[in-house]
Amino acid sequence: QVFNPYLPSWEYVSDGEPRVFGDKLYVYGSHDRSDGEDYCLNDYVCWWAPVSDLSDWHFEGTIYKAVQDPRNTDGKMHMCAPDCVQGPDGRYYLYYQLHALQCTCAAVSDQPQGPFEYYGAVQHEDGTPWGEKKGDTFVFDPGVLVDDDQRVYLYCGFSTKGLMQQVFKMRGNKVDGSVCLELDADMITVKGEEHPIVPGSTKAKNTEFEGHAFYEASSIRKVNGKYCYVYSSELSHELCYAYSDSPTGGFHYGGTLISIADIGYRGNEKPLNYLGNTHGGMTEINGQWYIFYHRQTNRRKCCRQGCAEKLNILPDGRIEQAQVTSCGLNSGPLKAKGCYGARIACLLNGKDGIISSDGAEKKDKKLLYPYFTQTGEDREADGDQYIANMKDGAWCGFRYFTFEGDETEISICAKSTSYGVVTVHSELDRKPLAEIAVSPSEEWTVHKNTLDVEEGVSSLYFVFH
Repeated sequence: QVFNPYLPSWEYVSDGEPRVFGDKLYVYGSHDRSDGEDYCLNDYVCWWAPVSDLSDWHFEGTIYKAVQDPRNTDGKMHMCAPDCVQGPDGRYYLYYQLHALQCTCAAVSDQPQGPFEYYGAVQHEDGTPWGEKKGDTFVFDPGVLVDDDQRVYLYCGFSTKGLMQQVFKMRGNKVDGSVCLELDADMITVKGEEHPIVPGSTKAKNTEFEGHAFYEASSIRKVNGKYCYVYSSELSHELCYAYSDSPTGGFHYGGTLISIADIGYRGNEKPLNYLGNTHGGMTEINGQWYIFYHRQTNRRKCCRQGCAEKLNILPDGRIEQAQVTSCGLNSGPLKAKGCYGARIACLLNGKDGIISSDGAEKKDKKLLYPYFTQTGEDREADGDQYIANMKDGAWCGFRYFTFEGDETEISICAKSTSYGVVTVHSELDRKPLAEIAVSPSEEWTVHKNTLDVEEGVSSLYFVFH
């Protein structure tokens, strides 16, 4: 089976761009630290799984280091969200940006798993890096498309408003939407002008994008003949999509693909999970489309882990919003037998609701919210990830399990500083399926009780009292 997050508990690959090359699914992303004070502090790594078995993930190690960029030999700058495509020449191009520079760069390899070598900066015909000329768009989060006719398009942009917008304008950059530009056969030279794609919040007023305007995180795919542009909206906790018959314009708002708090799913307006940024892309595997995204951990906005969900594409081409689950890449619900790590909970919430991940960090001394964390150091193979701070009224949710009707017992493994009861529910507003007594313990202790559950597919919610 495969769960969310789909990589090991100790791995913090965020901003995941899924790419199928041959018979393998590769994920390229920025690389956070479990104890990181900022985004993307680790070098790029590569994970892949055969398309025939999405539970069988393989690690290729570090594929590109920040110090390989000639402007960052001291390693003081870190690399933001990347994308990778196979160029018309058969080689693989990894596009990225150093966080303190205003240009997109590329590295190249003869194989999708790298290692990659520095290739050059995306540039105007005169050699000036794109983003450094007055009037260029503020460069951030590149997404790349190699079209059916082998023409190459780069999508990029950032949106802000108020004082920050004025500051960027004074620098000569445009910061209110995303743009597309075509690249020459060398994969880094700009051909022609920028084309606006999705407006930012200011320009989106009184348009179909209002309320879900572009913020960051460009990603582009071709879906059933349409150009499908995925982006993080001004709400930040959701990935939306726009569609067009052309790669360079005419995009219409499609809807929300995923919200890490399930806001908008079937009319839900209340956040069911930590709020925070998310970023990802789409891919088709064996006829099924998936949306990749990331969740927040460690009470920090910059400690993120990759998740994925199945997408349902309707006959008219519209894409339904996916629900966050614990079993996204799995062939179906998880088996309701055996032992599962608490880290695969897809929902965490507190007695008084939930806040953003950075808000939880700021309220550390009076923290009322459960959160994912680990005892091991960053990237230790026994990262030991668990849910911490399950105070009175806190709950965690797991979706979904298939019950055969013969399951008679359920247990949890916990440390506790107090006596209490954990009630287990199929839905939060339904009577408990089980009640598990918990007593103080300094060591991990198993607590169990009988389970009364019917045959079928169900969620499991654990509430501490």
